[in-house]
Amino acid sequence: MSTPEQIPMTFDHRPALSGEDFLVAPSNQQAISWIDSWPDWPGPLLVIVGPAGSGKTHLANVFINRAGAKNISIDTLAAEGPAAAVEGAKALVVENAENFINGDMPNLEEQLLHLYNLARECDIRILMTAETAPARWQVNLKDLSSRLNTAPVAEINPPDDALISALLIKQFADRQINVGQDVISYLLSRMDRSFAAVRHVVENTDRLSLSEKRGVTIPLVRRVLEDKPKN
Repeated sequence: MSTPEQIPMTFDHRPALSGEDFLVAPSNQQAISWIDSWPDWPGPLLVIVGPAGSGKTHLANVFINRAGAKNISIDTLAAEGPAAAVEGAKALVVENAENFINGDMPNLEEQLLHLYNLARECDIRILMTAETAPARWQVNLKDLSSRLNTAPVAEINPPDDALISALLIKQFADRQINVGQDVISYLLSRMDRSFAAVRHVVENTDRLSLSEKRGVTIPLVRRVLEDKPKN
């Protein structure tokens, strides 16, 4: 049986902590440029925003790898406090930062404000990730709101066709699945243009292929897109 034609990958790759690569494309170039410019940011905070599945966590890991940053969770901040979080840190990462606002834990906004102030005093940079910009968060603490709203925001935009193709190839390859140009072209012309859609298609294609012990072909991915079980 012939080997499916493989599509060349022309995107820059950035290593993350997981050992996997992050594909640099026009949609995420702004965020990557900000990470590359660390520590020469105009202030202590940068916020990267983008939809679920857009690679924010992967970018955070790229930053951790580059800057030796500490990842600060809600539980860590609530239990240990800002001083412990900042101690010995070169940089900080706060993922899903909007979850720190109006949460179930009391005084979490105050802790986040203190974390910001300590980082600024110690010349430590903070990378936050979120699905929306701070201006859209429902921040009760005015001092915290004013500081968040002065931070630069780097937006991850929806992926273009070239990035969708590259993501499909990469995520299939991560599962040791070879796909041909015909399958990628078929998917590209019919699937939603989103990071979440790529993950959904690849996961469900892999599951169906394994369950039926079949290779990945156009008829198989057509059923995945239609979400119809085989009779």
